[in-house]
Amino acid sequence: MKELVVMSGKGGTGKTSVSAALAFLAPVKVLADCDVDAANLHLLVGARQQESHDFFAGFEPEVDSEECLSCGKCTELCRFGAIDNGALTSPFACEGCGVCALNCPAHAISMRDKKAGQWLISETRFGAMVHAELGLAVENSGKLVSRVRQEARKLAEKQEAPLLITDGPPGIGCPAIAAVTGADLVLAVVEPSLSAMHDLERLRRLCGHFRVPVAVCINKATLSPANTQTLKDLLAANDVPVVGEIAYDSVFRSAVQTGRTVMETDNVEVQEKMLELWYNLSALLGVNHRESVVHKLDRKLKVFAGWV
Repeated sequence: MKELVVMSGKGGTGKTSVSAALAFLAPVKVLADCDVDAANLHLLVGARQQESHDFFAGFEPEVDSEECLSCGKCTELCRFGAIDNGALTSPFACEGCGVCALNCPAHAISMRDKKAGQWLISETRFGAMVHAELGLAVENSGKLVSRVRQEARKLAEKQEAPLLITDGPPGIGCPAIAAVTGADLVLAVVEPSLSAMHDLERLRRLCGHFRVPVAVCINKATLSPANTQTLKDLLAANDVPVVGEIAYDSVFRSAVQTGRTVMETDNVEVQEKMLELWYNLSALLGVNHRESVVHKLDRKLKVFAGWV
């Protein structure tokens, strides 16, 4: 099984739209949405929840009211103002450090596992998907990303799927690190702006540290032809392949608004570019792309079957 992780150095590049289009095109796969802080791939692929599992991360205090002396020691020591005389008055402010439990003279406070969200298994129009919902004001998103990938791999192995397509988080923080480690290929979706190019370089270095190969899809390429060419030159100098180049088009916005992928619209030009992207990615990954073109595309797109 091969894992393709779709990433971006910054938000708003079209990463999830590209992930959804690839989900349409790949013939046999499992999907994973590892953008757990702002998951939205399920909106484009028609997810229908099948299973829900609680996710626990970190700790929170639990007070035995019968043992509590209301001495105020916990209030005095809590630097976050989360607890007041044995009552957790501001749970969002609690960092789970445990200083209240450690110093309670009556041993009335204990630390319990904190429910931080849930991970889900759903069926979509394009196959099974593992995704997650992180709780409000909750950290440990990197740990949840790891859990989603772990469960998605299990599901792919169970279904004997040759490909796992992961919609990764933006940036290079802990969630991104958890998403790329051990992947077979990272597809970086980038727009031709100076900030996006800067963030792409950081993402490229991150993937290089973990020895994960990177390929690039330039989205919204026509917004700045000069920047697009500069980006191509930088990538060529670093031996990073450009596997797709997509013009700016409002079809991405309209597709999202109607809960569809761009492959389910009537924009043949964008669909042609997505087909070319999938063709190049499947060649790099060594997975079959023929069935996706022959059996899944609308009749008007079968003119591109000459590619396979």
